[in-house]
Amino acid sequence: MTVKIEVIAGGIPHDQLMIAGLVGSLVCIYLTYLNVVTSSLWFVVFGGLGAVCALIWGSNTIKVLCSYGIGTGVPSAGMLALGSGVIAMLLATRFGLWAPIVAVVLAAVIGAILGFLANNVLMMKIPVMIRSITEMAVIGALSLMGFSAMATGSFDFTGLSTTQGGFLGILNVGYANSFMGITIIAVVFFLAAIAIQHPFNATLGPSWKQDRMLWLAAECGFLSMIAVAVMSFAFLSFEAASVSLAISIILWAYTYSQYITLSKRDAAFWLDSKPIREPEGH
Repeated sequence: MTVKIEVIAGGIPHDQLMIAGLVGSLVCIYLTYLNVVTSSLWFVVFGGLGAVCALIWGSNTIKVLCSYGIGTGVPSAGMLALGSGVIAMLLATRFGLWAPIVAVVLAAVIGAILGFLANNVLMMKIPVMIRSITEMAVIGALSLMGFSAMATGSFDFTGLSTTQGGFLGILNVGYANSFMGITIIAVVFFLAAIAIQHPFNATLGPSWKQDRMLWLAAECGFLSMIAVAVMSFAFLSFEAASVSLAISIILWAYTYSQYITLSKRDAAFWLDSKPIREPEGH
């Protein structure tokens, strides 16, 4: 059996997007540590921005992988990214300030193993499989860590798994109402998974353009940020969560308008197209 393989090319080189996404995501996630330095929660929005950087990179990674004739693999690629990424992310939260870097290393190892199994055990034989699945695992880990930091103000295990309260001067530590205790992490999982899958799926076809796909990826990321900001009201101060929500809405509105503009641009090329005529007698 033979499979026709076609690679969609053009636009910004993938390596440039990968470097920008990786560096941008790490820098933004580390900026959330300013919450600890300043004893405030005003910097949580940087976690969401870090997740969006990873998701934009991820949309192009899915394009590279699924351009090899496996378009139906877009949803599974997204779920594989987040499924492997969540393992690396949760393990990395035990390493304190080193957590984002450790998450990248662990995710790369897990992704490389999964890519090898897919290509050499399942015999998918896709030239970019190992690299793409490795990237997807790293993207999944960074997007989850970024959204988690945005929701809670922290990317370490204690901050994600516990909540603190006081009564009559006695400090109480609880687990049931924490970010992981009430399974908000599961909601974040699917927000990131949908945001990474949708852009290429929605823009593929003869009118595919990279800039339109990347703007859609940013729009999907900021839309997910809005949902995370709403959930953050349960963990952050009202003021900090409100600022995070406002910034998310503004960025979503801007990227949505840019995507609509580019959609109109690309749709204009099809205005003169004619309907497909049915054969006579049918």
